[in-house]
Amino acid sequence: MKIVTKFPRSVKTVENFFIPLNDGTRLAAKMWLPEDSEQKPVPVILEYIPYRKRDGTRTRDQGLHMYFAGHGYACVRLDIRGTGDSEGLIDDEYTVQEQLDGCEAIAWLAKQSWCDGQVAMIGISWGGFNGLQIAARQPPALKTIITVGSTDDRYATDIHWVGGCISKDNFDWSSTMFAHNDLPPDPAIVGEKWRDMWKARIAHNQPWILTWLKHQRRDAYWKQGSVCEDFSKIKIPVYAVNGWADNYSESIPRLLAPLKGPRLGLIGPWAHSYPFDATVAPAIGWLQEAVRWFDHWLKNIDTGIMKEPLYRIWMQDSVPPQTNYRERPGRWVGESQWPSPRIVNEKHYLNFGGHLDRKKTAPKKTSIRSPLWVGLGAGEVGRYGEDAEWALDQREDDGGSLVFTSQPITRPFEILGAPQVHLEFSSDKPQALVCVRLNDVAPDGSSTRVTVGLLNLTHRDSHEHAKPLTPGKFYKAVVDLDDIAHSFPKGHRIAVSVSTVYWPIAWPSPELATLTITAGKSFMDLPVRPKSLKDAKLRKFGPPVQAQETPAIYHPSESTLRRKVTRDLLSGLMTVDFPRWTSKKEMPDIGQTHISKGLARYEIIDGDPLSAKIITDFRVELARKDTTITHHSRGSMTCDAKNFLIEMDLEIFENGVSQFQRKWRERIKRDMV
Repeated sequence: MKIVTKFPRSVKTVENFFIPLNDGTRLAAKMWLPEDSEQKPVPVILEYIPYRKRDGTRTRDQGLHMYFAGHGYACVRLDIRGTGDSEGLIDDEYTVQEQLDGCEAIAWLAKQSWCDGQVAMIGISWGGFNGLQIAARQPPALKTIITVGSTDDRYATDIHWVGGCISKDNFDWSSTMFAHNDLPPDPAIVGEKWRDMWKARIAHNQPWILTWLKHQRRDAYWKQGSVCEDFSKIKIPVYAVNGWADNYSESIPRLLAPLKGPRLGLIGPWAHSYPFDATVAPAIGWLQEAVRWFDHWLKNIDTGIMKEPLYRIWMQDSVPPQTNYRERPGRWVGESQWPSPRIVNEKHYLNFGGHLDRKKTAPKKTSIRSPLWVGLGAGEVGRYGEDAEWALDQREDDGGSLVFTSQPITRPFEILGAPQVHLEFSSDKPQALVCVRLNDVAPDGSSTRVTVGLLNLTHRDSHEHAKPLTPGKFYKAVVDLDDIAHSFPKGHRIAVSVSTVYWPIAWPSPELATLTITAGKSFMDLPVRPKSLKDAKLRKFGPPVQAQETPAIYHPSESTLRRKVTRDLLSGLMTVDFPRWTSKKEMPDIGQTHISKGLARYEIIDGDPLSAKIITDFRVELARKDTTITHHSRGSMTCDAKNFLIEMDLEIFENGVSQFQRKWRERIKRDMV
């Protein structure tokens, strides 16, 4: 990546200032802005997240925001209430309070002498979420947003639930935030009151899983902050960006279709990262694209960006299955409308005998009860592009699944969109789930997962109104697979795999269920995209660039960045380890060192769905000149047939001396999960 050091405008940095709110709380902010902005006011670009601007995202923030400031913007990185150096307390993610605070901050920023009265928002993940949520609240000074790696639907497409099933990341993410929410502010910023602020955070901090698990259906809790509830509330221009290797990618087409205002969508091959800093190549010069967007909407400069296709997509070539991809071959394609009238849904029938055909055969029943090892090699849900995060060769999971395979493809073709599988089925248990995988099978038999979908079958009609299954009764259900762009080569075969478990991606039903599928009546809709001559004429992206980051020294730390699957063939115990956030980073410009180490472990005993268990262990250490603060928490989630059981043990140290201890033991009733 090229580091840019010279910009059209000279930039100054304000390490910290406070934005006052009406209730007396002050939010801490860092800013980069042109040196002459008092004489020539500029628009503001706001990033609003909880990940500690002073130390947590320090190096990354500089590379991003210095670049924008050098092109004539005041860039503000704001800590959410109760995080970093901001006052107050944080209760949960994406709260109404967070959104209202954001609206107040935008109004305050718009009135400053160095601002021309216009504010934009940019953010990835959390910052992409609240950009959409605040846009829906329509603060007058907010003129446009860029949302990256986010979703329009907090229930259906976040890390909590997948198709009404409990996602593996639900407890994991709660433990991650729990480990960071009680870290103290910096005395260099907030002064002597840092200790009182820290103690208040510790006393207030709770495992958020205790809230999330009390909302197992798509109720008012999840609807709050889900902009899909009323897209018409978003009236400003939206640029939505993501990568196929990130589980949030499907929100891009879902935003493009209903939004009525100016909008663009971009999906590359990337994981959960900004496209200029991608761990999955090819990266692009995305900061230049963001400047083009902001210049168009905030400076009335005709950059040509709105003359380009509404939806620009990386069409991925077929690749052999492997657990890590540093690059995904393919090409850029574009669609001027979405949904595109060019895309045709092809119906492929799941016929008896494991055949996938364009024509259906006589209806016939076929059944499956998957072993609990199906899914052990499924990889991550939300990927960061690290080692061993992709799915294994699908032949292993296919051994415990119903598999329907086409004849070899005689002409290559491409898909773009969300495949759907329509099932006619019955279950022998009142609760069951189904996992459907679309695979690309090479002539040598190796099978690469293209996309996947899950459905809690008690949610077959609605995520809001779950209903048990009547054993033996036949129902119809539609399983939505994740959006994808994929090219199937000549000679390869298409395969649809159906299983009744997918551990640890989804928490299993209380009993192992046998599903009976009506072959010949069940089918897949495949969104086939014809090639377009216009694709070859698309403007090429520039090379990835950024500004120089703040200094950081990355010390060697215990290497645990490996997913590990183990099986005890005598006891039947199966374990999947996902190491988390292991690093040692020194920031000499502020005299701080951060050390973190985490582990999320998933255990289950073959044949016993009630043995499912998640274990997390997080240790985070923040070392300053005279003080070292350490958070150590261990948690677990287990179940019986009627309840989930949550345990969390917390201990906090100052300079190695224990300062605070607390334990949680909670039982939460299962609700059709």
